[in-house]
Amino acid sequence: MHVPAPRVVPPLDPGFSPAYLWNRAYGDLAAGACHARTLTIALVRDDGAVFRHESLVLGENHPDALQTLRYAERLLKFLLWQKGAARILIAGAPEVAAHLATVYGPNGPRAFDHAFIGHTVYREGLSVEAVASIRDLPPACSPSQSIGRHLDGCRIGFDLGGSDRKAAALIDGKVVFSEEVPWDPYFQADPGYHLEGVHASLEHAAAHLPRVDAIGGSAAGVYVNNEVRGASLFRGVPQSQFDLHIRRMFFTLQERWNGVPFEVANDGEVTALAGSMSLGENAVLGISMGTSLAAGYVTPEGGVTSWLNELAFAPVDYRADAPRDEWSGDVGCGVQYFSQQGVVRLGKLAGLPVGEPGVPAAQDLLMVQRLLALGDSRARAVYETIGVCFGYSIAHYARFYELRHVLVLGRVTSGLGGSIILKQARAVLEAEAPELAEGIHLSMPGESDKRHGQAIAAASLPALQR
Repeated sequence: MHVPAPRVVPPLDPGFSPAYLWNRAYGDLAAGACHARTLTIALVRDDGAVFRHESLVLGENHPDALQTLRYAERLLKFLLWQKGAARILIAGAPEVAAHLATVYGPNGPRAFDHAFIGHTVYREGLSVEAVASIRDLPPACSPSQSIGRHLDGCRIGFDLGGSDRKAAALIDGKVVFSEEVPWDPYFQADPGYHLEGVHASLEHAAAHLPRVDAIGGSAAGVYVNNEVRGASLFRGVPQSQFDLHIRRMFFTLQERWNGVPFEVANDGEVTALAGSMSLGENAVLGISMGTSLAAGYVTPEGGVTSWLNELAFAPVDYRADAPRDEWSGDVGCGVQYFSQQGVVRLGKLAGLPVGEPGVPAAQDLLMVQRLLALGDSRARAVYETIGVCFGYSIAHYARFYELRHVLVLGRVTSGLGGSIILKQARAVLEAEAPELAEGIHLSMPGESDKRHGQAIAAASLPALQR
């Protein structure tokens, strides 16, 4: 199978093999092949949601049939981390189902996904099964909910990231206080570090309000009905202590705050909500490039989905020797391109003095940003590379999301770097997918929204009790 070379090459990462181009080449091959079949993947959840994805694949005996296994494995990986489900049903290609069942089994190459999505998030083992025909698949059902956009009363909004935690106090939607407190949560084993840290931020914000009517928060990770199902923020807490103190930590905090309405959502979802509120538009994909990569989506109707939208784990680079994610063990996933980790990785390739043992990635990021501001060509190449890779990834995301707006923010985009990323991304879309370039607006929030937008959107999550 011939995959065309990128028309725009990332200056520091010329081997980058965009998922968009690879999938387009495979799709063209399947469309022109005899005995092509329709592969249907259904992701089935116990909350009633069913997500279905159909695509044309090569016949089992085609000379390039092995590419079908590669295609299906990367496709399922994306769908698992975009939509989320523990039960996978496959129609139209039984040999593909058998392959995926092995790859995503407890001892397969995707054992991390099997354990994290199956057991940590959905409390059941991840399973992949073949069904006889598409008629045996349940009908698609993808509910969304209209949460947030409540700004009445005295509210606290907080945001928990890997480098700092933010909190803001609002009165009828106006920010009267905000602060950022550095912290280092990743490898803290004591659950009290997390619980008491968040409580202290809430107290600081509450001191600037006459009363507290509601509390809303955003945090990196997977949250279901305010319960912490899985998050890198708490990876250092032993499982027994996690189950005792972290899993329901936001219920504990709600009790401390007299049971006021209290809602927590994934930081990516709140990013998208903040963008939708600021733009006055829907069909928004929010991308936050920070300690990791966070993403969220507001539907064309203005709702927030129950999808995972954990695009840090979604593959964007299909080369076999793509950079490896240290947590999941997989290669070519978004976190290695659109995060502080990505800046450090590319900074090394550029010859910058980054990535030294014991030096936090956030510190290296600040140094690269300072060099960029001084006109350092090596630092500029880092951001140009991120932008090119991001442009191809937006084109890839557009296959799975209906997009009108992509809002980009996070520490990586601060200063001159953000505008370089967007300029390069637009150049890629114009060169490779002009129809997407016309239909998708790329933007960054203004300074006020950067400072307060996430906190305002988080604070707006709970409705007041009437």
